[in-house]
Amino acid sequence: MHRSPETRPSLLLRLRDRRDHPAWNEFVAIYEPLIYRLARRKGFQDSDARELTQEVLLSVLRAIDRWDPDPARGSFRGWLFRIARNLMVNFLAQEKRHPRGVGHTDFNRLLAEQPAPDRAESDLFDEHYRQQVFRWASKQIRDDFREKTWLAFWKTCIDGDEIQTVATSLQMSVGSVYVSRSRVMARLRETIEAFNDE
Repeated sequence: MHRSPETRPSLLLRLRDRRDHPAWNEFVAIYEPLIYRLARRKGFQDSDARELTQEVLLSVLRAIDRWDPDPARGSFRGWLFRIARNLMVNFLAQEKRHPRGVGHTDFNRLLAEQPAPDRAESDLFDEHYRQQVFRWASKQIRDDFREKTWLAFWKTCIDGDEIQTVATSLQMSVGSVYVSRSRVMARLRETIEAFNDE
């Protein structure tokens, strides 16, 4: 079974300092899109999903001092997932009391009545997290490589194009494509491992 990387403890400790803007920027870069996608997947409209995402981030800001890093109490992402889910339910309950006349009432009722998330839902959240960390790490290292090197990696590893086809289109040797892929993958791995800091 593939183990999902944990948010590195040093970042979580730094978040307790509300003035540590680099830590908060890094945290938001990883988790804001993740929370937004979760809300959209649960049927929230774009504006509601954005509002909910901001509420989750504000809740983390207010509660990070109380988060207990004891593994027996669960992971940080599990804690964040519960905050997001609770705020979704609260949001829907408020909408029920004061409907705005939009959305799917049956869906809202269904979501509010759902039991705690199951393992598949939690696994999906973890998968989205891994994808978001990859996107973040890719942006961090992108400018460190020449265009051909990056394209050789991207086209073969991400797009799934044949190595020979990519070598021809980029006017590179097959060996150069392999070397380019290897260099970029090594840097991505380093960047992700440094992010996870475990």
